[in-house]
Amino acid sequence: MTLHMPQPALREALANVVNIARQMDADRLSVEERANAAVSHVVDRAGTHWPLSFQRKVLADAIDALTTETQATDTPRQPIPLRIHRAQPAPAPVSALAPVTQLHSLKPAPAAKAPADAPAPKATAAAPSKILLSLANDVTLALLEVLDFSSLAGKPYAEQKTLIQQGIEAVSADRKLHLNSREVSELVNAVLADMLGLGPLEGLLADPEVTDIMVNGCDQVYVERGGKLELTEVRFRDNAHVDAIANRIVSAVGRRIDEAQPMVDARLKDGSRVNITVPPLALNGPTITIRKFPTGTVKLESLVEGGSMSAQMSGLLALATYLRLNILVSGGTGSGKTTLINAMSQFIPEGERVVTIEDAAELRFQQPHVVRFETRPPNVEGKGEVTMRTLVRNALRMRPDRIIIGEVRGDEVLDLLQAMNTGHDGSMTTLHANSPREALTRVESMAALAGFVPGGGVVRRQLVDAVHLIVQVSRMRDGKRRITSISEIVGIAEDAITLQDLFTFQIASDSTQARVNGQFTYTGYRPKFASRAADYGVLDQLNAILRK
Repeated sequence: MTLHMPQPALREALANVVNIARQMDADRLSVEERANAAVSHVVDRAGTHWPLSFQRKVLADAIDALTTETQATDTPRQPIPLRIHRAQPAPAPVSALAPVTQLHSLKPAPAAKAPADAPAPKATAAAPSKILLSLANDVTLALLEVLDFSSLAGKPYAEQKTLIQQGIEAVSADRKLHLNSREVSELVNAVLADMLGLGPLEGLLADPEVTDIMVNGCDQVYVERGGKLELTEVRFRDNAHVDAIANRIVSAVGRRIDEAQPMVDARLKDGSRVNITVPPLALNGPTITIRKFPTGTVKLESLVEGGSMSAQMSGLLALATYLRLNILVSGGTGSGKTTLINAMSQFIPEGERVVTIEDAAELRFQQPHVVRFETRPPNVEGKGEVTMRTLVRNALRMRPDRIIIGEVRGDEVLDLLQAMNTGHDGSMTTLHANSPREALTRVESMAALAGFVPGGGVVRRQLVDAVHLIVQVSRMRDGKRRITSISEIVGIAEDAITLQDLFTFQIASDSTQARVNGQFTYTGYRPKFASRAADYGVLDQLNAILRK
């Protein structure tokens, strides 16, 4: 292998890497992991760029040296003199080091044995190393001298990729970077992501196992897989890099993010929901939170297969949607409220006109006649805001069969209750609450905050007349999202709303800290809406569902 760097430099680099790797926890980290982290640590602090071929050679020699030392545990070990970077502080703990640089000559370290009941590990998207990100930034700047980016933006993606690849190869040859074909390919993808996409987040967005992405500044990116949070190796160059990606997201939907408006809700082209917060509100750098939109059509059957509900519950919700019951879906953040409404929408007859209203559009219904509305924040001058309540009132003039509100959180609840009580049956909405009873209390509180506080329990009586079902969903400690209850509003007694649970989820006594066992149970109560099922001619179907 041609190193293109003198042998003394190789020896000094190897001495640094081995010395730093020796200081890491050998019981917790493999030889390969320690060598990788040490190479990344030294390269980050080097004054000049190391060619990747040189890095691979240092890494391979360091692994050989550390492996030999590990095998000869009885032999006293003499430290290799540390001769460069003497002014640098002592190495940080391994958790604070730069992300491990995955070079192509390294085989994956053997995985630690997992408990017998632990789920099988899932593949993760490859994360660009910090070195690759830095090199991509340098190459992008160099490409400005050889490519016309303004004309490049109007070309097809395939042609953009070809021209960028040719430019990178030219820059590599000119600067003697000595990149192989795979490294060129990785740089092309990184530069394209920086130019046209979401930079380091592109790999996570392409990973089907990732449901949420959380960027906490430039050096910390978490994802959710299977309901569990985990820290990734994805990094941004700096906070300015995060800012650039944030501005690209919000500008695509006609919004802005700056000190005057430091919080924004937006969405990606695929419908994924995005929340962005920047300084001075975000103290540790810009934050980007992405709730990924499912790539395929969500159906109730898939939620049954995933353990979110029983087949009996699925049949009841499908029938309730067809019967035009007004449904309130309640639950915590990330519990699957919107996913459930999307799945239930498949049972809305195609001949109905559906109007959806959201802060950030993420509902994706499966009917041909759907009109979608999205709120609008005020402009720089504080004008032009369009609120949820304004859109609800406008929707009432559009001859809707059903009005679906993504989430009620304010005075629009009054207009929704009026709509449900004036012929717009089959409407649905979500709200944040921990139980069906608390959901009703929140509706009353929102009405009170809107200035509607008449005596005699008027809001409660409207609730009883308007809402038929409350579906409570929850994300449990094992990461699974489950419907914990389906409750029916049956009336009002002594100024209190009476609820009747039709289905509940009973947690079993053998549940553990990491796993929740239990079963979905039908309580045996006959639904009050059985009379409506008879009017629609589907009473036999309801009876068949309840007998399962």
